[in-house]
Amino acid sequence: MSPGSIGPGGVAAGRGIGFLTGVIAVILAMAALSVASSIVAPIFFALFIIAIVWPLQRALQQRLPQLPALFVTLVVTIVVIGAVLSFSVWGFTRAGQWIIANAARFQELYVQKTQWLDDRGIAVAGLFADSFNVNWLVRIFQGFVLWANNLAGFSVIAFIFVLLGLLEVDVLARKLVRQGEWGVRLAGAFGEIADKFRRYMGVRTLMSIITGVVLWAFAAVTGLEPAVAWGMIGFSLNYIPFLGPLIATVLPTLFAVVQFDSWQSAALVFAGMNLIQFLIGSYLEPRVAGNALAVSPFMVLFAVFFWSFLWGIPGAFIGVPVLIAVVTLCETYQSSRWVADLLSGKDEA
Repeated sequence: MSPGSIGPGGVAAGRGIGFLTGVIAVILAMAALSVASSIVAPIFFALFIIAIVWPLQRALQQRLPQLPALFVTLVVTIVVIGAVLSFSVWGFTRAGQWIIANAARFQELYVQKTQWLDDRGIAVAGLFADSFNVNWLVRIFQGFVLWANNLAGFSVIAFIFVLLGLLEVDVLARKLVRQGEWGVRLAGAFGEIADKFRRYMGVRTLMSIITGVVLWAFAAVTGLEPAVAWGMIGFSLNYIPFLGPLIATVLPTLFAVVQFDSWQSAALVFAGMNLIQFLIGSYLEPRVAGNALAVSPFMVLFAVFFWSFLWGIPGAFIGVPVLIAVVTLCETYQSSRWVADLLSGKDEA
């Protein structure tokens, strides 16, 4: 064997070292994203927003100078996002007010259930009976409202990047085209990602509106209070896949237990709302979205949990768009298309 040759063992060892190096790099990158979340998360959101609102900015620039067009685009963006957040805050605030007004009923129900468990020898429930106070449930709602009201810093950073990014979109596109074939291909991938982001948000918004209206109607028919609040909460939380619909189903069920004082009625509410979420999310939405947004349901769930672990609620929202971007980028290059095939929800021969 010549001094410069490498045997099979050396090749295997090199691949093992390369794989280990890649794993370490991914872990370090994820740690950096978590530590720098206060800066990186707003940048991710800014890129997502730029992709969504760029067609409006481009259309306005054909009729107005760049800066006035940018001002109009930002105002429209702030109004739309502010409206969605306001619906969410209003819904949770209204539900929190209902809890405060019916705190005694929550406390009484808890005492009854712990006593029922104690009578059947499940004494562990009694350990929490004396310390339980319905205020912990109130604090959950207050905490969410406080989080929503404390988005000012996050929003300011994100919109600064949106402002600067919208001014650079055309410049960046021209720079990429001047780089040759790889630049043109990358620019095309970015354009495709932006198109998918807009389709994703369009479908998600339509499904959220339908979900909110149907949940409100269901709550009104069954007499579940506060019906409008559940519609607002269902609308806003539907923007977070899996976790949002789950919360929008469990919370009304807890309220139904207290309001109707019947597990049969609570089970009806739970089953009805789950059926609504299933039909809209698993039947209607895939048919509206089409194959262009097809991604593996397992990877969607993983993305929601993974990015929520890194960045909290903002991460739960941005997780699926990040997954869509990764799949699209991997589809662009032959060497990485196998990754896109694994992550997508398509089953093509």
